[in-house]
Amino acid sequence: MKLVLLSGGSGKRLWPLSNDSRSKQFLKVLESPAGEPESMVQRVWRQLQETGMAESSYLATGRSQVEMIQSQLGSEVPIIVEPERRDTFPAIALTAAYLYSIAGVSPSETVAILPVDPYVESSFFETVLQLENTMLVSGANLALMGVVPEHASEKYGYIIPTSAEAGASGYLQVSHFQEKPDRKQAEELISRNALWNCGVFAFRLGYLLDILQRKGLPLNYEELQKQYKLLSSISFDYEVVEKEDNIVVQPYAGFWKDLGTWNTLTEEMTSNHVGKGFVTADSEGTCLINELDIPITVIGAKDLIIAASPDGILVTHKAESPRIKEVLKSFEQRPMYEERRWGHYKVIDYVKYDEGNEVLTKRIFINEGKNISYQLHHKRCEIWTFVSGEASIVINEKMHNVKAGDVVRIPEGTKHAILALTDVEFIEVQTGSELVEEDNIRITLDWEDIGLHQFIS
Repeated sequence: MKLVLLSGGSGKRLWPLSNDSRSKQFLKVLESPAGEPESMVQRVWRQLQETGMAESSYLATGRSQVEMIQSQLGSEVPIIVEPERRDTFPAIALTAAYLYSIAGVSPSETVAILPVDPYVESSFFETVLQLENTMLVSGANLALMGVVPEHASEKYGYIIPTSAEAGASGYLQVSHFQEKPDRKQAEELISRNALWNCGVFAFRLGYLLDILQRKGLPLNYEELQKQYKLLSSISFDYEVVEKEDNIVVQPYAGFWKDLGTWNTLTEEMTSNHVGKGFVTADSEGTCLINELDIPITVIGAKDLIIAASPDGILVTHKAESPRIKEVLKSFEQRPMYEERRWGHYKVIDYVKYDEGNEVLTKRIFINEGKNISYQLHHKRCEIWTFVSGEASIVINEKMHNVKAGDVVRIPEGTKHAILALTDVEFIEVQTGSELVEEDNIRITLDWEDIGLHQFIS
C-alpha cells in the first residue's frame, strides 16, 4: 500500500503567519514529544515513521512548497511536484502517473490519499491501513474513511451511508455526500449515521490509470507534466468520487481535528505565548504568536488572537477568526518570510520608486553545511553584508572566504553561490528594475558541481 499526502493551501486562513509559500502545515506552533517546536507536516511525518508507514509514503505538492518541505523533513523525502497549482484531481492524476511510470508501482497496488495536516492520534493511520483490506473484502472501486462525529458541525462535509449495517470489516456502503450543511441539516444527517468527510480515500492504482486513459491523458509522468496546464482545475471529489457508484466508507471513531482556523489551532498549542512580548494573567483565553523582533504586550484583553509576522499583524476575537479568509480575499502581497532547503529569510524592507526602480532588503540565515545554488540575475544587483558566521562564496568561478563584517557586491549578470561553513547570517540588499523569482537563473544546485565550472572556464 502506498500513501500520498497532498500538500497545498493558499495561506489565507492562518494569516499573517501563513502565506502563499508557507501554508498552515508548515507553521511551527505545535510541540513535539521532545518539547521542540513542530509543524503539522513534521508531526504527521513523525507519526508515519513511528507506525512504519513513512517508507511507503510520498508528498504531492506545488513547486512553491518543495523547499519548505525539504527544510522541515529533509532532502530525502520523496516529493511529486506539480508544475503549477491546480486542484486535487490534476494533482492525484499526476501522482498516479508518477507512481506507475517513475516509481514502478503495480496497477494492482492500493493507493491511499490523505491531507498532509490532520491532527490525529496513531489509531488514525491504523485505520488508513485498513482501507486496503476494506477494498479487497468489499470489492469497491473507492474506499473512504469517515470520522464518527462528536457533534453536529457545520464546518465539514458529510458522507451518508445507505444504512447502519456494516460489512465484514466494519465498512458501510455510501449513498451520497453533503457539503457543509446548516445546523439543522447536520443534526438530521448524524441521525442517519453520517460521517465527517476527512479527505481520506483509497483506490487501486489501475482504477485511476483507467480513468486517465479514458480521458486521453498519458500515463507517463513527464508527458503528463507537459500537458498539466490543459487539465481541468477540478477537485477529485467532483471529478471521480461523486460519479462512482461502487464506493464504501470505513468509520474512524478516534481523535481527529481540523486545525484550519486560528481558534482551533490555538486550542492545541501548549502555550498561549510564543515569541517576544508579555500576556498578563487577566488576559484569559488570549493567545499571542509573535515572529517579529519587537515585543508585543497584551493587558487585560480576553479571548483574542494576536499574531504578528513580517507579512502583517492580526488582532481578532477567537470566535471571529474564521472570517479572515473572506476579509483578505482581495489582498495580495509577496511573501515576507520563507523557509528554504538551506535555511530561511525575512523581508525587512521593500520600496518601489516612481521611476520603476525597486529595492528589497532581506535578512538571510543559512544553516551550517547548506548552500544557495550557483545562479545569476539579469535585472538586479545585490550587496551582501555579513552579520555572523563564516562562509565560502563563489563569484564568477573564483572562491573566497567571508566572515562577519565583510561586504560583497554582486553586479547584474554575475554568477554567484554561497556555502555556510558555520551557521551564517547576512543582510542582502537587492536593487533593480524587476525583483522577481523568475530572474533567478540557476546554473547548478549542488555545491560540488560548481568546481566543474571552475575548471571548465
